[in-house]
Amino acid sequence: MELRQLAVAVAVAEEGGFTAAAQRLRTVQSTVSTVVRALERDLGTPLFHRTTHRVVLTPAGEAFVPAARAALEAAERARAVVSPVGGRVRVGVCAGLLTDLHRVLVRLREAHPGLAVEVRSVAAGEAGCAVAESTVDVVLTAVSATVADHARVGLVTTPLAAEELVLATAPGGSRSAPADLSALALVDFPLGWAIREAVDRAFPCRRITLEVDDLAAATGIVRAGLAACVLPASVAARFPELTVRRFDHPPTWQLAAVHRSPVEGAVGVVLGQLG
Repeated sequence: MELRQLAVAVAVAEEGGFTAAAQRLRTVQSTVSTVVRALERDLGTPLFHRTTHRVVLTPAGEAFVPAARAALEAAERARAVVSPVGGRVRVGVCAGLLTDLHRVLVRLREAHPGLAVEVRSVAAGEAGCAVAESTVDVVLTAVSATVADHARVGLVTTPLAAEELVLATAPGGSRSAPADLSALALVDFPLGWAIREAVDRAFPCRRITLEVDDLAAATGIVRAGLAACVLPASVAARFPELTVRRFDHPPTWQLAAVHRSPVEGAVGVVLGQLG
């Protein structure tokens, strides 16, 4: 099985036919048909139902195409991280998402000095719109219920790092977090922050006592013993003076990137640095 075969199968599925796929790939319809037939022989199962007027995925095709698309994107990211890329890439970042964004930018500059990186703030709920409207090329956010919506408008959500959410409290005390946070005073972040969206899903019944739009301010409030704060483990670890309390059944925080498919070179570089 070759990457070219995967690319052809994905093109047929996305374009809805062999002729349209051939136009997209700048080849002829007979070549597309030959490649798909060879791939189906290799797999031992048909990927498409062929009718007079359209082409429809078989159940095997429905399972195969997302995996093929992911393989193509992974190959593009692998190629991008070793091949210097120039031009410009516009990266949208949801507030509170990356406390070490500067390190990512430094790695990008060192690996690809000819690549100009522009960073813009994007609200968590607007990630798909920002890419679809070409305001940015890729948005770094947290996986949310909008993943299906992204797919419907032709965008891809690529999962990146995953980690658990923890409870940060004032120095000292237990290392275990209560399952029920309703009795705790909590400091949280405004709507539109990626952390807020993740914590809203994990703890919908908590009581928000304080709301701030600055991570340092939130941790200062926690340090003073005025409230606790639910944070991704890597964020909490950047403030060693706080006590990090783990949940028995920790909710997860999944970093993700929203972008168009196929992955372009500069976007692949960004994903390669974060994946």
